[in-house]
Amino acid sequence: MTTLDALINSLEGIETITDSAQVAKLSQDYHSFSPVLVPKLEGKVGDIVVRPANEAEVLKVAAACAKHRVPITVRGAGTGNYGQCVPLHGGVILDMTRMQEILWVKPGVTRVEAGVKLAAIDKKTREIGWEIRMAPSTYRTATIGGFIAGGSGGIGSIQYGLLGDRGNILALRVVTVEDEPRAIELRGDDVQKVNHAWGINGIITEIEIPLGPAYPWAEVIVTFDEFMTAAKFGQALGNADGMIKKLISVFASPIPQYFHALQEYIPEGTHPVFLIIAESSLEFLPSLVQQYGGKITYEKPAEEAGKSIHLAEFGWNHTTLHARSVDTGITYLQSMFPRDRMQLVQQMYDHFGDEVMMHLEFFRVNSAVVPGALQLVRYTTEERLNEIIRYHEEHGVSIANPHTYIIEDGGRKVIDPEQLKFKEIVDPYGLMNPGKSKVLQFQIQN
Repeated sequence: MTTLDALINSLEGIETITDSAQVAKLSQDYHSFSPVLVPKLEGKVGDIVVRPANEAEVLKVAAACAKHRVPITVRGAGTGNYGQCVPLHGGVILDMTRMQEILWVKPGVTRVEAGVKLAAIDKKTREIGWEIRMAPSTYRTATIGGFIAGGSGGIGSIQYGLLGDRGNILALRVVTVEDEPRAIELRGDDVQKVNHAWGINGIITEIEIPLGPAYPWAEVIVTFDEFMTAAKFGQALGNADGMIKKLISVFASPIPQYFHALQEYIPEGTHPVFLIIAESSLEFLPSLVQQYGGKITYEKPAEEAGKSIHLAEFGWNHTTLHARSVDTGITYLQSMFPRDRMQLVQQMYDHFGDEVMMHLEFFRVNSAVVPGALQLVRYTTEERLNEIIRYHEEHGVSIANPHTYIIEDGGRKVIDPEQLKFKEIVDPYGLMNPGKSKVLQFQIQN
């Protein structure tokens, strides 16, 4: 009997998928956004997919993987972009999407299982007037566990900062991969031992998160004749602390050509700003728009905002998705500009022109509103892409490189020592998503 057969036999009663086509499909994410990652991750698939229905089954899978020294890669909805859930060494793909229970909701806080979709959390918590603080543009399909393991911020970050900021995750329940697996509750600052660790530090089974007030959100498009005027308007709106915002996305022309459903609202050659803003703040918007010479071309009240077109699904990395649906030669970058350096945005915009199309997302970092960017890049070669990255970094723009599956080579540069210490405790055999970190010296023991 092979090791795989013995593993499967030990998982009796738990949903297991062995069909090669399904396993291959569930071994992938959206790393196809990167022409650099595609060849590097080609053919990387798991051996089986296991779908636990509850924590007891997760513990059973963890014990089996530890016993047989089989790698385990945790998967949510697979909406990540860097190959976080692509297994480098085969093994078990642990698909968490059956764990969909919303355990409880209270004013300002909820506790859920890891496989719950973000949109489902919002639907439930809005029944008592609350909503999740932030979400990626894939919120309708992404799971909360996947967002915490692989995400960093998104829609709502203009109000609440980033996912890793103190207070944005209250507690995580994590299953270890040991001979006798345990379920560990991490609270307060201890959640950072697992947050954004790409599933190398245990299996998240439950999450407790704070909520924000569920405002009636209106959606607005404002267009400008000059890109930098649009960018400065976005910064000014972000700095208006009394106005409640959820999204400020700024797009340089010609990016709007990829937004087919919205083109009638964006005159050719103009630079639009997409807004999600509380209806109570709308009264103050026209004067600010006028101050910067913009035009409001689209406005949807909150009662209509949930129907048909969602502006939230054009910003953040959905921008890249829309562009690539038209031109697969386009890829992207992830950047953060320094505080109060709008001239640096202009420098990058002027220097690269249409080769690097500017797309800004405003969010809050250490109490200041800063422009991040998910620029669209017309890809030619990996060498040229690296030149573009170096130019940004040499001029003070921080790049979270989305063209690597190594944690340190992306946005981190180094892994938190506390995460490494926790890894030694919860994953003594180095079975959790192996190969995604340079510094980890654990070897899979066969």
